[in-house]
Amino acid sequence: MKIKNFIPIPPPADLPEAEEIDIRDITRMYLDGVIDLLCILGPTASGKTRYAVRVAREINAMLSGMPGREGLAGAEIISADSRQVYRGMDIGTGKDLGEYGEIPVHLTDIVPAGSKYNIYEYQRDFEKAYTDIRSRGGIPILCGGSGLYIEAATRGYSLPDVPANPSLREELEKKTDEELIEMLASLKTLHNSTDYDTRKRLIRALEIAIYETQHPVHRSAFLPRDTCYIGTLVSREERIAKIDARLDARLEEGMIDEVKDLLDSGIPAEDLIYYGLEYKFVTLFLTGRLSFDQMRGQLATAIHQFAKRQMTWFRGMERKGIRIHWVKP
Repeated sequence: MKIKNFIPIPPPADLPEAEEIDIRDITRMYLDGVIDLLCILGPTASGKTRYAVRVAREINAMLSGMPGREGLAGAEIISADSRQVYRGMDIGTGKDLGEYGEIPVHLTDIVPAGSKYNIYEYQRDFEKAYTDIRSRGGIPILCGGSGLYIEAATRGYSLPDVPANPSLREELEKKTDEELIEMLASLKTLHNSTDYDTRKRLIRALEIAIYETQHPVHRSAFLPRDTCYIGTLVSREERIAKIDARLDARLEEGMIDEVKDLLDSGIPAEDLIYYGLEYKFVTLFLTGRLSFDQMRGQLATAIHQFAKRQMTWFRGMERKGIRIHWVKP
């Protein structure tokens, strides 16, 4: 792959250096089996969806001139957004389905608003979409900003479908981290610290390990192993300006009416608040707990903080050895 201005991964505190990516080279790498997925990631308002669509069109233009491609699928996008899975939550999640044009998009509008979709369900649904695209000769492009969903899809994590056990969690909460790690080590081999880098994750890992001693579980099996990651890069100042402008545009487009319609459909306010950001603060406004100005100001602050956490997650991926090629979209 031809990548100009290649530099080592910088420390997390620094803004990554922008690179120039040749999509033709990435397409050849996919067709030659060097990579099996292209992932375009980035913080909110960084232009990743528009960039992913542009890349898909470049790939399709290249494929159209290749002999033997007749009747095969082209590039298709799989969403990696934890809220765009919900039907009826369009403006607040920035679904912008019209932006995809002729490019097929998967994993949007797949569950009803008011439900609580989880990471296991996402990995399962990603696996189905991914295998479907590849079975038709297509090239899957994963695009989104939900770091946990991206890693679940691309890092080969085998997530078992284990139900929550509140009473067990209550008992485990009484133990120290050292005691929990010792318990986990007695039930499974600890290859690295991924299972216990946070207390919440440690307790969940124990919950799964204990469940597996008594029940057979289904695990996702067919996931990509060689992903090429491209990150959309914007400066902090540009990101702030884009977020503020986009928020005002969404308010003008009817985001408040969208949330009101969800409430009127019977979805409890607390369920919408659960989704966070736009749905949380607009619901608080509609239920009289915030004024319009308070809602607008607090929501803008929350989105800025969210975008910063997204970048922190992606730089954390780099610290774990994942190479992200950052580009100016």
